Amino acid sequence: MRALITGMGAVSSVGADRAATFEALCAGRTGLAPLRGFDPANFRARNAYEIDDRPTAGADRPLRPTRWLVDAVAEALADAGMSEDLTGVPVLIGTTLRELRSVELSWCDGISFDPAELHFGTALRRRFHADRTYTVANACAASLYALGMAVDLLDLGEADTVVVAGADTITESTYGMLDRVYPKAPEAVRPFDRGRRGMLQGDGAAAVVLHRSAPPGIRPYARVRGVGVNCDAGHPSAPDAQSIGRVMHDAHARAGVKPADIDLVMLHGTGTPHNDLAEARALAEVFAGVETAPRMTAIKSMIGHTAGASGLHSLITAVQSLGSGRVPPTLGLDDPIEEMAGFRLGGEPALDPELSVAQVDSFGFGGLNAVAVVEKVA
Repeated sequence: MRALITGMGAVSSVGADRAATFEALCAGRTGLAPLRGFDPANFRARNAYEIDDRPTAGADRPLRPTRWLVDAVAEALADAGMSEDLTGVPVLIGTTLRELRSVELSWCDGISFDPAELHFGTALRRRFHADRTYTVANACAASLYALGMAVDLLDLGEADTVVVAGADTITESTYGMLDRVYPKAPEAVRPFDRGRRGMLQGDGAAAVVLHRSAPPGIRPYARVRGVGVNCDAGHPSAPDAQSIGRVMHDAHARAGVKPADIDLVMLHGTGTPHNDLAEARALAEVFAGVETAPRMTAIKSMIGHTAGASGLHSLITAVQSLGSGRVPPTLGLDDPIEEMAGFRLGGEPALDPELSVAQVDSFGFGGLNAVAVVEKVA
C-alpha cells in the first residue's frame, strides 16, 4: 500500500489552520465557550466548541461548514505543493450533518441561500474546478470511511492523487436532541473520566492530500498503512465493544502491524458513558499482553465532537505528533475509569521522540466503526 500524506489542512474552535490547532492542543487550550450560535435558553446545556467567525453573537450565517471545508482543502493543497486545480482528482468528503444548519436558518429565520449550495461539491467545483466530488455521510466515522475509500482508489490504480476531507457544524436540532439524551447536561467533554456526562458538539473541517508516490520535491509526512471499517448495525446509538475490537484487529491486519507496534492511539473519546466504556473494553482486549502500552489521547476534550470531521482531525493530530514527538493532553481527566487502567492516558502534554506508528479511532451511531493506522515516513 502506498498512500502517502503529502498535505494537511484543518480549521477548529482552537485554530484557523492545522499548525495553530496543533499548537493549541499541545498547550491544552480549549475551544469550550458559552453557546453563541443560537438561544441557549431552550436547553439545559449551555456550552459548545464553536468556531467564532460570526459577525455578532447570535447572528448565525448559512454555509459556514462549506467555507471551512474550502479553507481546509486550500491549506492542504498548498501544503502539498499543488495548484488549486482539482480537475479529475477525486475529492471525498465525510460529514454527518452537511449544511443542516443552513436549512434551519432558512426555515426558522428566513435567511435565504441557494439550495445548490447544500452540496459541498458546488463550492469545491467553483473554487477548485473539482469535478469528482463524493460525500460520505457515515455519521461520526465518515471522514475515516472516506479515507478508506481513498486508499482503495490509490491501491486499485483508479487515481494517483486523492483529497480526503471532513466538515460539520453545530446545529440547533442536533444540539437539542443530544441535550435530552443525558441524565445531566454536560458542561464539557471529559473523555474516560468517571465524572463524564456526555458529548458536546464542535465546529470544524479537515483535509488531507494523498499520493500514490510523492511528487518531486515533496517529502510526505506519513503513510496510511491501513484502514479498517465495519458496521454492526446492532443499535441506533449504543456502541458494541466486540465490533469495535474487530475493526481494530482488521486495521492492524490491513496495515501489517501487531498491537505492540502501535506507539500512539488517538481515541474516539466522546465523553459519553457508553461509548467511552465500549472503546476502553475493546482496547483492553486488543492490547492485552502488550508489554508497553501505547500512549493515548482524546482531543475532543479540547475541540468537542466535530462529527464527520473528527476522524480526520485526529489523523492530522496523529501525523503531527509522530513528526514532533508531542502528544496533546486529555483535558478534564481527573479520575480515569477503571477500564483504562494500565494505559498511558494523561491530563498533561507528553513528549516522546520515539513515536512511529499511530492508530486513529472513529466510531459513529448505527455501529459505524473505522480505524486507521498511520506511520511516520523516515
